Amino acid sequence: MSGLICVYCGSSSGARPEFADEARRLGTEIARAGFGLVYGGGRIGLMGIVADAVLEAGGHVHGVIPEHLVRAETAHTGLPVLDMVESMHERKARMAELAAGFIVMPGGFGTFDEAFEILTWNQLGLVTKPLVFLDGTGFYGPLLAALDHVVESGFVAPQSRRIAAVARTPEEAVRIASGPAPNVPGKLSSLDVTAKRSSL
Repeated sequence: MSGLICVYCGSSSGARPEFADEARRLGTEIARAGFGLVYGGGRIGLMGIVADAVLEAGGHVHGVIPEHLVRAETAHTGLPVLDMVESMHERKARMAELAAGFIVMPGGFGTFDEAFEILTWNQLGLVTKPLVFLDGTGFYGPLLAALDHVVESGFVAPQSRRIAAVARTPEEAVRIASGPAPNVPGKLSSLDVTAKRSSL
């Protein structure tokens, strides 16, 4: 195993069968490419599908789940490693620490929260790890258009838009997530430079 790729995705399978199909293909590709999976530790929805696909292909899976979700009986009990943490904040930090890169599949508020936190951390220079939206189903088309709109409206620098990569196939997503992050200057460093200049 040459590292862990984090997958953010829904605890539901969604309304279209191609979501589950893509999750299955992604899990198989992660294992085939020699990587392990770190994810939210659930056994249901796309989360369970991608984890099972990695396991079935002979790969390693590391789950991270808050105690309240274990008590709700959504934890995947067939994993080689399942970390139980106290909070959602601790879960996100632990997954971010373990992952070499991130792949975002269809999901809801929780998936968006996880993905945008990593995008923000990259923008601020707090992490330098690739994140890619796997969008072979077209699910993320409206969100990606909204990101372009945010750039056009002047709230995100054009160079920072590159932090949110897009892939159309699981193979492409794994390649991007396991590669180098875009070389984008952190916003904090830019602000620091501006502040220093203004104080001269």
